Amino acid sequence: MSSSRRVTPALVPPATSRRTQAARRGAAALGLAVATTVTGVAVNTASAGAAVPAGPVFQDGMAQPVFSANRSDWIREEVWVETPVDSDGDGRGDRVHAEVTRLRETETAGLKSPVVYEVSPYYAGGNPITNHNVDHELHEALRPGKGWQNRGGRLLDPAADERRAAAAADDAGGADASAASAQSGPQPVISTSHESNWLPRGFAVVHAESLGSGKSDGCPTTGGRNETIGARSVVDWLNGRAKAYDASGREVRATWTTGKVGMIGTSYNGTLPNAVASTGVEGLEAIVPISAISSWYDYYRANGAVVAPGGYQGEDTDVLAEYVYTRADKQVCRSVIEELANAQDRVTGDYNAFWDERNYMNDVGKVHAAVLVAHGLNDWNVKTKHAAQWYEALRTRGVPHKIYLHQGGHGGSPSVDVLNRWFTRYLWDYQNGVESDPRALVQREDRTLAQYAEWPDPAAADTELNLAPGAGGAAGALTLDRTRVGKPVTETIVDDATKRAQTLADAATSPNRLAYMSESLTAPARLSGTPRVSLRMSFGQPAANVTALLVDYDQNGKAKIITRGWTDPQNRKSLSRTEPVKPGTPYRLDFDLQPHDYVFPAGHRIGIVLLSSDYEYTIRPTPGARLHLDTTKSTVTLPIVGGAGALTPAS
Repeated sequence: MSSSRRVTPALVPPATSRRTQAARRGAAALGLAVATTVTGVAVNTASAGAAVPAGPVFQDGMAQPVFSANRSDWIREEVWVETPVDSDGDGRGDRVHAEVTRLRETETAGLKSPVVYEVSPYYAGGNPITNHNVDHELHEALRPGKGWQNRGGRLLDPAADERRAAAAADDAGGADASAASAQSGPQPVISTSHESNWLPRGFAVVHAESLGSGKSDGCPTTGGRNETIGARSVVDWLNGRAKAYDASGREVRATWTTGKVGMIGTSYNGTLPNAVASTGVEGLEAIVPISAISSWYDYYRANGAVVAPGGYQGEDTDVLAEYVYTRADKQVCRSVIEELANAQDRVTGDYNAFWDERNYMNDVGKVHAAVLVAHGLNDWNVKTKHAAQWYEALRTRGVPHKIYLHQGGHGGSPSVDVLNRWFTRYLWDYQNGVESDPRALVQREDRTLAQYAEWPDPAAADTELNLAPGAGGAAGALTLDRTRVGKPVTETIVDDATKRAQTLADAATSPNRLAYMSESLTAPARLSGTPRVSLRMSFGQPAANVTALLVDYDQNGKAKIITRGWTDPQNRKSLSRTEPVKPGTPYRLDFDLQPHDYVFPAGHRIGIVLLSSDYEYTIRPTPGARLHLDTTKSTVTLPIVGGAGALTPAS
């Protein structure tokens, strides 16, 4: 039997052997290109007299490109969708500017299409902005200069913004945006991303501009509730629950769709699908959040510390809102952005009601859409915690889920075949068995793709390691052996925020860090999950940063930072409450490093490096603060596949 499904009598894909079918399914699950020859169907053609399908065709569990790929055959509509929020205070509901691209068959042949939907604050570009100054003392309230351009930090040029570049790269999908100028319909189009992949397979594509950006009204709030409702309102319109209008004011109804919607996007564009899914909106059947945020607190803070997204030192919610505030009226949202600056609290770093509104983890129980999470293991912009905690919560609640982890940084979409199987199953409702596939697809260090039953690997076991002090500033030992009970053994860190973490990890000796190394490994050891540290520390001053690095040391002693974590000792008991540190008093600090999946090669050493300020991420106070570590009461816990037995040292 062929794995194809006959949808229209004249369009039947050829039979294939069971072995070929299995090979294709396996390749698709791994994200590899699948060479599929389909005869007897119109594939990417719009020639006169060609057979035009009345519905989708499926083969090997995927929708096939049997509809026209010629843009002149597509219908493009521009609409403004009403929302129930008024974030710009003009007395009427904000409207979201959106554009629909759909097949002509939705008009001529009664085709009902599901929708691939992306919403973004980036389509209209960004504004040059200045980040906050980070070279100041901890818990110090700075008085910014007048105006949005006087925060005292580094200027961000929109042309150099990694987030916009990553979103555009992942969304391209083979579409030539320059071709839009030659097409009929409203000009300029918002975007042509995704269209070349999904329209020939029978889907429609919708792009929308997030509130406060482009031709949408309303105000940007960096993850605020109004942005979620604005993006959700497009799903409501596609299901007949909200109204939309064209430029002339005529109401436009989405009669051409099945109402099944899949959201996709990278960075901010991937965060909004998480936000909308957390409302439980009816009709949202699948999402693909790529490098997406699950809690905005975890984007700009870490365990009470003010911690920047990688590459954006000094940025915060007010900065990002100003950056994406590209609607024509540049005055109406000024007070909204000023309120963000007041509420975000860059002094204490505490979790508060402002951050709670922007925490999608609060409403993960409402998610029913099938979620395909994609994230770079080396993404220090949107750190891996966002993907890990979101995925874990979905898995625990039995939501359909899959995760794709790759070796890159920010951005990185699964292959079209992986996406196709996901959208075919949950948007076309075609039973292709994707829910029975292995849940985790992880790109290994050699760039091969490996499938695992789940992530983190179920075989990973928490493995506790102990610290033994070094001598003269040299590295100490990281060992499975329990530290001998006795008097505290204290080592000292002298903070120097001018020195980068990589420099300190590489240093053979340094007063500005403490390092601990395992013996050389006799066999590769795989970490899968979230490392943790439990430190007994005292301080010579009332405030300090604390940073931990997990490091891979090669045979020559060269350090590779695998992951890292941060904490503010004043938040040792609660994220939402700052408690003073009394100099000289020892405190217990327990905190996570960013989750990871990494194989330490044989012959290498596993290392832990502790420092105070982290030049690239934390506030950078004047050098000289002293931190004291009791090694006898401090441990490191690593989720190692195979547990402690996998860490047998070389003799």
